[in-house]
Amino acid sequence: MGKLLIVNGSPRAPRSNSKRYAALLKEYLSSGTDEYNVTEKRHREICKRLGQYDGILFVFPLYADGLPVTLMYFLKELETYEAEKKPAVHVLINCGFLEPEQNDTAVEMIRFFCRKNGFPFGAALCIGSGEAILDTPFVPVVKRGLKKFAKAVERGGNGLFKARMPLTKRMFVRASSKFWEAYGAKNHVTKEEMQTMKIEG
Repeated sequence: MGKLLIVNGSPRAPRSNSKRYAALLKEYLSSGTDEYNVTEKRHREICKRLGQYDGILFVFPLYADGLPVTLMYFLKELETYEAEKKPAVHVLINCGFLEPEQNDTAVEMIRFFCRKNGFPFGAALCIGSGEAILDTPFVPVVKRGLKKFAKAVERGGNGLFKARMPLTKRMFVRASSKFWEAYGAKNHVTKEEMQTMKIEG
């Protein structure tokens, strides 16, 4: 495979977990890569340069079981891109839920976009517990998934890969509750306030 364009679709792109996942993935890619954060809002300019790439990788967090609006704006511009040969599209999605299957709908949304606009759909990596796993001892689980995913991307193949913390749901809920309570305390927000809409004001 030739060059790969990594598109970070997170609304917090410069300081996002998506950026961290992209950096880890690059360790397993031998092909050249360029990166673009959708928050830069240079969509048209980037789309005009797509002829340089054999593949596009969308890296983003799950938003309400779907795509972040920042990424949707980029896809709207990408719809106008015309070429005889379009680059293959790959997807790396992370969600805060334990189950990576929570990302399946978002994968299907990208797959539908590709089918509608003539882009070959390649590989997908769905990461469960993705907001937390990079700061736990379970990082090797993610790295194994990234390594398999990178191989599929490099050979231009397809495949659906999944990674998650090897925890029961009860253990995950207990650990995540402790995390959010500590995070709230750090920001002077009580557990009771987090359980109401008071934090919105």
